[in-house]
This record gives sequence, C-alpha cells and structure tokens, in this order.
Amino acid sequence: MDHKTAQEIALKRYGFIAPFVSGNIDTYKSKSDFFRDAGSKAGVHPHTVRRWYNRYLKFGFDGLIPKPRNDSNQYRKLDGDVQNQIIYILSEYPKLPATIVYQRLLDTNTIVKKDVSLSTVNRFVQKYKDSKGITPIKDMRRYECEHINEVWCGDSSVGPYLKVDGKKQRTYIIALIDDASRMIVGIDIFFNDNFVNLMSVIRGAVIKYGKPKKFNFDNGANYRSSQMNLLAARIGTIIHYNPARTPTGKAKIERWFRTLKDQWMSQLCMNDFKDIEELRKSLFAYVQEYNQRIHSSLNGKSPMERFFSESTLIIRMSDQEVERSFLLEIERKVSNDSVIVIDEKEYEVNYKYQGQKLLIRYSPDLKKVYVVDSISKELEPIQLLDKNKNATMHRHKLKLSELGGQ
Repeated sequence: MDHKTAQEIALKRYGFIAPFVSGNIDTYKSKSDFFRDAGSKAGVHPHTVRRWYNRYLKFGFDGLIPKPRNDSNQYRKLDGDVQNQIIYILSEYPKLPATIVYQRLLDTNTIVKKDVSLSTVNRFVQKYKDSKGITPIKDMRRYECEHINEVWCGDSSVGPYLKVDGKKQRTYIIALIDDASRMIVGIDIFFNDNFVNLMSVIRGAVIKYGKPKKFNFDNGANYRSSQMNLLAARIGTIIHYNPARTPTGKAKIERWFRTLKDQWMSQLCMNDFKDIEELRKSLFAYVQEYNQRIHSSLNGKSPMERFFSESTLIIRMSDQEVERSFLLEIERKVSNDSVIVIDEKEYEVNYKYQGQKLLIRYSPDLKKVYVVDSISKELEPIQLLDKNKNATMHRHKLKLSELGGQ
C-alpha cells in the first residue's frame, strides 16, 4: 500500500471519529452510543471506531494510518452471484443503506454472517452508489448555530482589479465567518485563490480566535484538496462540504460578500492604491468596522460583542501545535548524493536516507522544512544544500547499524 492510499484510508477513519474529536456529539447520550452509530456508518464494529479514536488521542492523525497487509482483494468474500444480487437490490431501491442490504442478503440466505462481514458489503455498496452518482436526499433548511466556534463558513470571492506595473490584475478575497456571531474571524486579499492562501487565512483565525468544531465549505478545488483534509485532521475539526444546489449551506458568507461589494468595493477609487498592501489595509479597516457594527439579527449586539460573550468557548492551540499543524506535505525521493528538491530548491538530508522515498512537511514560505521519521513520526529539520560547506566537511562512513542491520 503506497502512502497516498494509506493516507486516504486514515482520512476516512478520521471522518468517522471527527465529531467526537471536535466535540460535536451533543445528540448522543453516551460515548458508547456514538461509537455504535459511527461503527454502523463505517460498517465496522464499534470497538474498531473506539480503537481509532484512542490511537488518534495517542498519536494524532498519524495513528490512523493503516499498517500494510498482504491481502489486497477488497471483495474477496463476494462472488459474482452475491454482487449481482446487491446490484439488483440497489437498482430497485437506490437509497437503501448498506446495513439494510446486508440484512436482506442474510434473510435470503444469500450470504452467511460468519463468511461475509457488514464492512465488506458496505464497501461494495458505497462504490456502486458512487459509480452511479447516487446521493441521499438532503433536508435543506436555514439554520443558525447556538454557540460561537461551532461552525466557521469559508468562501472565496473575486476582488477589485489592481494596477500592477501598468497592468490590471485581478485580486481574490478569502474569508471565514463564524455562524453564530456573524463575525469575520479570518480574511485576506491575494493575487491568487489557492490553498496556501486559504491556509494562511485559517492559520491567522485559529491563532486569534481558537479553532472551530466544523468548517463549512463549498466544493472548490482549494477547499476539497487533500491538504485541507490533512489540516482539519491535525487540528481536530470537521469539514462539511455543501452539495451542489444547496444555497442555505453557506448563505451567511455569500450574503456577507454581497455586503462587502456594496459597501466597500463600490466606493473604492483604485487609483488611490499603489500596491496590494494598501488595499489590504483598507479591507482590514472595513472588516474591523463591520465586526463592531450593531447587527439587527443579534439582538442589539455587534458580531464582536456576540462572539466574545462566549469567550470561554475559545479553544486556542499552543504555538507548537500551530506550527506542526499548518505544514504542507509532499513525498520526495532522495538522490544518491542525499538531496531532495522542493519548488526547484535543493535541500540536503541525512545520508542514511539515500535512495529512499521520504515524507516531507514544510511551511509555505519554505523557511522550515522537515523530514518525517517513518517510525517515530518526529520532524527532523533539514537545510538548503550548501555545496561549499560540503567541500570541506569530513566524510562519515555509514555503519551497518545505521541502516537498520543487526
């Protein structure tokens, strides 16, 4: 199993325990009820979900990455007749959950419980539904969270054109709004709408106002990226993606962007701004004024007053947690002279890694770059290649023990 596949499995496992990790379990009477429900959804025993949760608490996201196994046949217990029976059932009742399909197979003696598990049937059912584009019916209603930091809704919008070196260049605004208070907790303006800039906005918001229990995003590429899922798993929150044609899901952030365009963008004289920094200061000044303005739907309070009226719900991360969580992640193969390349820059790693494929984590500005130890998962810092320094250094002979020999 390669790293990408293992990581995808870990992200799916996190998805099932994420409500417990982030504290979104108010609807459950006990932990056992949560694990039972999550196990049913995942198609595994509740003890398996509990084990995932305990490993996450002990090792973080890396504890959810599965160990390799020899048997990779996903549907080894489902012969052609059983698969055809499942397909027939789903063709008649496309919305039927895997648990009911499994029970029907048992009731008709199509399968024997000790030979075929619910998880095996669940994987086949989900893959079939995905291939047919079958999605459950959604109940679309307006909602509002009771407390701050339950949901942050994020989105991107085009900003004004800015003249750079005599040419007009489009800007993009990325913003996060707290659902309960309507306070803008994160915002910035950029020349590019990409994940690195989105992560920058989230990082600043988390440092200032703590972390939310849930992010609410649309299906844009930046928000759907694997890096975004990794970030959510590391800080212990959930991502909810709004299905297409569900306008109520992100109504507040879209309404706020309309207000921004009506009240801020429409009054800008772009000749007054010589660079994006000046435009950024103007945007920040508007957002500060908005956050302090009385809001009619907040019972005479401003978004800022509403937010800080529940300041005890602000859960801040330590500086070390923030630094480790907000790192990008890639794989790189080490050359025979102990070098890897990131964004056309050469970095030198320990010579014991020659020829190996390594997991690398790094800050977006590349000021901090780390090798992830495959066993301890500790971060080992590496530096830019210095050829002049290497020309004068003493060569160390590699010992067998350093390669893992006995």
